[in-house]
Amino acid sequence: MSKICGICGKGSIPGNKYKRRGLVRRKGGAGSKITGKTLRRFLPNLQKIKIIISGTVRRTNVCTCCIQKGSIVKA
Repeated sequence: MSKICGICGKGSIPGNKYKRRGLVRRKGGAGSKITGKTLRRFLPNLQKIKIIISGTVRRTNVCTCCIQKGSIVKA
C-alpha cells in the first residue's frame, strides 16, 4: 500500500536527520555541533477509512487534512 492520499495526492517529503553533539549555549555550553546528517522521509498522517466516491463505497487512505476540510463524504 502506497503512502499517498487518495484525495489530494499528498505523499512523502524528503528531509534530513541531524545528529548533534555538545551542550547548547543557552544552557551554558560551548554550542552544539552537527556531527552527522542522514536522509529521512516525512510521511503524511494517513487514515484508512470508507468514503463514498461516485456513488460507490471504497476504503482508501486519506490524509487528516482532507478529513478535517470536509472534502470527503464518509460512508
